[in-house]
Amino acid sequence: HVQLVESGGGSVQVGGSLRLSCAVSRYTYRTYCLAWFRQAPGKERERVAALDVDGRTYFADSVKGRFAISNDYAKKTLYLQMNSLKLEDTAMYYCAARSFCTHGACTDCGEGSHAIFDYWGQGTQVTVS
Repeated sequence: HVQLVESGGGSVQVGGSLRLSCAVSRYTYRTYCLAWFRQAPGKERERVAALDVDGRTYFADSVKGRFAISNDYAKKTLYLQMNSLKLEDTAMYYCAARSFCTHGACTDCGEGSHAIFDYWGQGTQVTVS
């Protein structure tokens, strides 16, 4: 079993920066993919960034060049560095994890919807104004 706990959300002005953290209880094959998702009111949950065990990263087009994802294995923490924040970045941000093969398919971490991620944190709110 994997437990994920996010922190670091808050309120920030347009153009500002925030760094989100996600404490990962342990690394197993179930954390092959680590990702950040976000969900704004009335919208579907979308993948913002993902990272696999080999260090490959994936970003949504809307955040490319502004966000960075990284993982510190020693600290067992996944990060999302968010720069040049925009109003549309306002959302609840979730940390998630899954195996490479899950729900009947084997897919790269940049593919598949939130539905194939098995482990989730409770979320941390980011508000840009």
